[in-house]
Amino acid sequence: METFKWIWGYLKDYKFRYGACLVLVLIAALISMINPILGGTIVDRVLEGGETNILVPILLVTIATALVKNIISYTYQMNFERISQNILLRIRKDLFDKLLTLDVDFYKQMKTGDLMARMTGDTDLLRHFIAWVVYNILYNVSVFVIGIVCMWFINPILTLAMLLVCPFIVLFTMKMSKRIGPTFHKAREAYSRLNSVVQENISGNRIVKAFSKENYEIEKFNRQNAFYKEANMDTVHVTQHYLPILEFLASFLTVVMIFVGGILVIYDQMTIGDLMVFNGLLWALNNPMRSAGYLINDSQRFIAASAKIRELLATESKIQNREDAHAPERIKGKIEFKNVSFSFEDTDALKKVSFKAEPGQTVGIIGHTGAGKSTLINLICRFYEPVSGQVLVDGKDIRSYDIKTLRESIAMAMQEVFLFSDTIEANIRYGVPSASSGQIQQFAAMAEADSFIRNMPEGYDTIVGERGVGLSGGQRQRIALARALIKDPSVLILDDTTSALDMETEMKIQQKLNESTRKRTTFIIAHRISSVKAADLILVLKRGRVIEQGTHDELMALQGEYYKVFNTQFGDFDEELAELTQKEAN
Repeated sequence: METFKWIWGYLKDYKFRYGACLVLVLIAALISMINPILGGTIVDRVLEGGETNILVPILLVTIATALVKNIISYTYQMNFERISQNILLRIRKDLFDKLLTLDVDFYKQMKTGDLMARMTGDTDLLRHFIAWVVYNILYNVSVFVIGIVCMWFINPILTLAMLLVCPFIVLFTMKMSKRIGPTFHKAREAYSRLNSVVQENISGNRIVKAFSKENYEIEKFNRQNAFYKEANMDTVHVTQHYLPILEFLASFLTVVMIFVGGILVIYDQMTIGDLMVFNGLLWALNNPMRSAGYLINDSQRFIAASAKIRELLATESKIQNREDAHAPERIKGKIEFKNVSFSFEDTDALKKVSFKAEPGQTVGIIGHTGAGKSTLINLICRFYEPVSGQVLVDGKDIRSYDIKTLRESIAMAMQEVFLFSDTIEANIRYGVPSASSGQIQQFAAMAEADSFIRNMPEGYDTIVGERGVGLSGGQRQRIALARALIKDPSVLILDDTTSALDMETEMKIQQKLNESTRKRTTFIIAHRISSVKAADLILVLKRGRVIEQGTHDELMALQGEYYKVFNTQFGDFDEELAELTQKEAN
């Protein structure tokens, strides 16, 4: 019942139009009863009674009713389709809007294939239900009820005899409905898993090829494909278990009509024309009874699909704005962590981290993989919230800020770059839609991207493939850096942004960044000491803790973890340089 209440929330805006179409369905059902009755009249009055003068009018009425019914059917079917498409448009919009409000943690838990299935296949099942299933259920029920009423007025005895079969039809229909529901839910889950496998292989195609795991992925796909097939076969088995019985019971009604009707005609309890009317009405009733199973299938598919959609729409982001959220035009860029701890489930990612970055300062962050570097950055963007402690922005708790306002003042350039399937210019302009071509080229030059972009066939109008396919890793990183810089953010986050670049290009970019970051706070996550050496503050993370912090000279003087990393990266180079200098001196 909750499912139908939910879908009514979308239908109610079209209630008068939808209701008018349902009335047309009832009229069409009523009209479908006319021709069988006219057929009986021809037998009794024209063939038996010799009233040939009424034959032509009856034929004209028959043609007219068929024409009117077709016009009515076309009218309500087109309107049902338009309404369903409008509702589908709204539901997909609501789903997409919801997806964009959900937090990062949600996307870590959900598979892309499952979300795509909800956005496409499930929503189309809803459209099918609204546009086709509802009116067919109403039409079939109306035809059945009107047909039985007509039969009763013609001959109650034959009607009662035929109705004795109906309880069995209802019984098997209800049993089928109960058994078919779980199989559709199982098939829906199997479809989601299969979709996820396909999506992952398309997105991770390079990794599959690099590790030569095609056969492994084929086997994985085959397993999910077979599971989906079996889930669908379970549905087919249930359907085919009951549909033949329903078909038989529907056909058995014809046997009852011929047997009982024949006896009544023999004993002059009804005319041959009335029996012909019964036969015509029975043919009209057979379709509702035969299609009952299919309509149950479609209804259960709708219920399974709507459950998935409703579940997604009911999901709430863990990161919410407060009612009194602060929304300044622009933050200044002062970032402070006070004893901040964070954990993913049972795993500690950060432990009592404290530091302060003043506006305009550059903060370098180094540490081994899994040390908590990216987690720290995610807290600054408020993708997550700390388990304990405080993250302060301009002296205020980060949770007191409007999320949109906060993130508009922050720009990120990540190691794993995502580019949209669009022109290079559109990708750079993404954060600032109003940016001019001159500004785009200016910031591309700052990111050392202008020269290679101009050498491309279409320059800035070159279309990049999905996720930046067609560009090298370094080219993608430089475009992403330009996209971040053009926002002119108060806080700039560079997460190993230059990892795919050669040292010369990296040094050029660093020089330009040093010139351009005087008015903004910059966080640089890097594995290379050279990337953070000039920072005003360097944080050394290990197992979620800041074990050292200070300037390069201060950390070198400590001769701790930073000193060891520095010697690892530059020790051999310094020895070679000393040897070369000694040889030249000799």
